[in-house]
Amino acid sequence: MSTLILALAAGAVIGVALGALGGGGSVLAVPALLYLLDFSPAAATTASLIIVTATSATALYAHARDGNVAWRTGALFAAAGIVPAYATGLASAHVSEAALTVAFSVVAALAALRMLRPATGNTTGGVRPVKAAGAGAGLGAVTGFLGVGGGFLAVPALVGVLGLRMKQAVGTSLLVIVVNSLAALAARTGSGDLRWEIIAPFAGAAILGAWDGNRLAARVTGDTLQSVFAFVLLAVAAFMLVDAVA
Repeated sequence: MSTLILALAAGAVIGVALGALGGGGSVLAVPALLYLLDFSPAAATTASLIIVTATSATALYAHARDGNVAWRTGALFAAAGIVPAYATGLASAHVSEAALTVAFSVVAALAALRMLRPATGNTTGGVRPVKAAGAGAGLGAVTGFLGVGGGFLAVPALVGVLGLRMKQAVGTSLLVIVVNSLAALAARTGSGDLRWEIIAPFAGAAILGAWDGNRLAARVTGDTLQSVFAFVLLAVAAFMLVDAVA
């Protein structure tokens, strides 16, 4: 199968997942770039950030059109992650490729397990600013270091800490992902050999897939989508961990 077809297929799958779930879909971008398209771990995380930013911005527009974005809350949450995203984006250049792969596989497994747990709302009746800032900073750090959007962390935090409804949390998480990904990309400017002949069609397919994912979310229950995706993600995480330590 040609590299272009692989890039288009992988981008479409990731776009659908991101558009439908708001978080977690972008986690598959790095392993797709690594194992299907022969990127190095460092190049894959940078390319993933470009793809995630473009796709999340598209999905954000669709959710905003439906009124499912809490702009002020999302902006404040994202602001807490800007500095950590930039700092860890710089730090990632000094980490070995094996360590990056192991760290990514662990985070991917945690993301899958988190997606299998039912979401719990904020039962305290108010926003907890310290926890919200901590969650935002942690999300930014993960985004910058591993090149993932981090929506799997953002959605439960927006529901549990800030008390958003699930649909609103999904839409708002995309705003957070865009801001953090841009901060991480700023730290990686000029680093690595970006293969635009692969990144561009990958991102284009992901953007188109995000529109389909948004429509899919309206037809299929969120729990079903998350469960299927979580098991796929667990398998990918296990494969990456074995590959890194073998």
